[in-house]
Amino acid sequence: MKHGIDYSLYLCTDRGLMTSATIEESVEAALKGGATVVQLREKDCSSREFYELALRVKRITGGYKVPLIINDRVDIALAVHADGVHIGQKDLPCKVVRAVVPPEMLVGVSAATVAEAVQAEADGADYLGVGAMFATSTKTDTRPVTMETLLAIRQAVKIPIVVIGGINERTLQAFKGTGVDGIAVVSAIVAKPDPEAAARELLRLWKM
Repeated sequence: MKHGIDYSLYLCTDRGLMTSATIEESVEAALKGGATVVQLREKDCSSREFYELALRVKRITGGYKVPLIINDRVDIALAVHADGVHIGQKDLPCKVVRAVVPPEMLVGVSAATVAEAVQAEADGADYLGVGAMFATSTKTDTRPVTMETLLAIRQAVKIPIVVIGGINERTLQAFKGTGVDGIAVVSAIVAKPDPEAAARELLRLWKM
């Protein structure tokens, strides 16, 4: 699965924002609407709860043949045989993660500067999450990234890039023609009354 990943519509879960009754329902609705990657992000539950949730979500993503990425937790990603793990600049270094996960596991890295992006690629990252492109309520510790910096990152690395941070049906238009591989969204899907329809519309707008 590692090669040929479609990063077009990269969903990040957030139980605090979702309109669905469960994470599983939220994820499945997004997948029905065309989400191409799912990142499971859980900050406020125990390791056991995260593990059991990840197993349930992996059964759903597997049914749609869509990769499941675990946010931050390399141990959970390994335990559930996830398709990948995504790490930030304050998590374990990419080089360390790359050394302990199987070669076929995707490793994504958050980057907000050209130097971080270049280092991540050198350390074995498979893709980058670049942002925050716009102000977002889903994370409070984000660093703003200008369009100029995004374009410089795109020129500096060869690996796929997804943009994140305030991406929705209006703001996604700004990234067309920039060479990025996809949009990462949270509230633009999970907080909508109809997440499936929201995902479908985002994918349509991105690909048109």
